[in-house]
Amino acid sequence: MRQRQAVQGTRRAREFEAFVAGASGRLLHTATLLTAEAPDDNPRARRLLTLALAHTYACWDRLRGEDPYDRARQYLALRFAHGAWRRHGLLLRGRPHPTSPLARLAPQERLIVVLRLYEGVAEQQAAALLGLPTERVRTICDRATASLLHPPRRTASAVVGAKAKVAAS
Repeated sequence: MRQRQAVQGTRRAREFEAFVAGASGRLLHTATLLTAEAPDDNPRARRLLTLALAHTYACWDRLRGEDPYDRARQYLALRFAHGAWRRHGLLLRGRPHPTSPLARLAPQERLIVVLRLYEGVAEQQAAALLGLPTERVRTICDRATASLLHPPRRTASAVVGAKAKVAAS
């Protein structure tokens, strides 16, 4: 009995190590996009990845034919949404890296854009994962994409104020 459990534990560890070797890079990139941190300085994204991988390992034996990448990605997305909700009361803006193009988006918009456009998750799946109607996911994705493609222009007073600060320095 003990020998069989040891063999199963070894097999489980090898399978999980192979999964981590193949999927951790993409999952880290997804987490970095969600947190809108700089790729070389992303402690929140690394923490999200660690939590998602730990959760996936904990339920590894119960996956039974389910894709472990999908499970890890779902946990990553839900953990991000829960953290943003808990930190701000709503899915409002966090403190993303200022030069990130996704920094302009609210966390919910970022989450939906990353799931839909980067991860290729269908609208229905994203809606089911987040507990939103499909139409709402489509609307948020369209609005966020438009915001990314057509950023708001700086007003003339903001430009004059920025030039005045530079001149004063």
